[in-house]
Amino acid sequence: MKLLTRDTDYAVRALTCIASSRDGMFTVSSLSEELDMPRPFLRKILQVLNKKGLLKSYKGRSGGFSLVVDPGKINIVNIIEIFQGRFTLNEHLFKGRTCPRVRTCYLKKKLDNIEKDLVKKLQSITIKSLVKEE
Repeated sequence: MKLLTRDTDYAVRALTCIASSRDGMFTVSSLSEELDMPRPFLRKILQVLNKKGLLKSYKGRSGGFSLVVDPGKINIVNIIEIFQGRFTLNEHLFKGRTCPRVRTCYLKKKLDNIEKDLVKKLQSITIKSLVKEE
């Protein structure tokens, strides 16, 4: 099981790099080079972040991407939800349907508690906190 997909990981790295920039603007090419990521793949990630309102794109020669949301307000759960959907450890399915024992299952209760703790910890990791740690 992967907690973070490659898309999510690249998005976090890109947002952290953009947030740490003095001028707050990066081109896809410079970001791709800085982070050693494939340019076409990074472009798609940045376009998704733009569409979701975290970045603003500027066209033209001096264009690029910049943050429009305070990096202290973007946490890892936000990014996971953009690229992976709702964060969940266990959907508690049985043969493709919700398990009939969902309300009495002790394992589900324990996993739900772990999930709550993990979400809380992931929400405490913001892009701003990652910039400070670099």
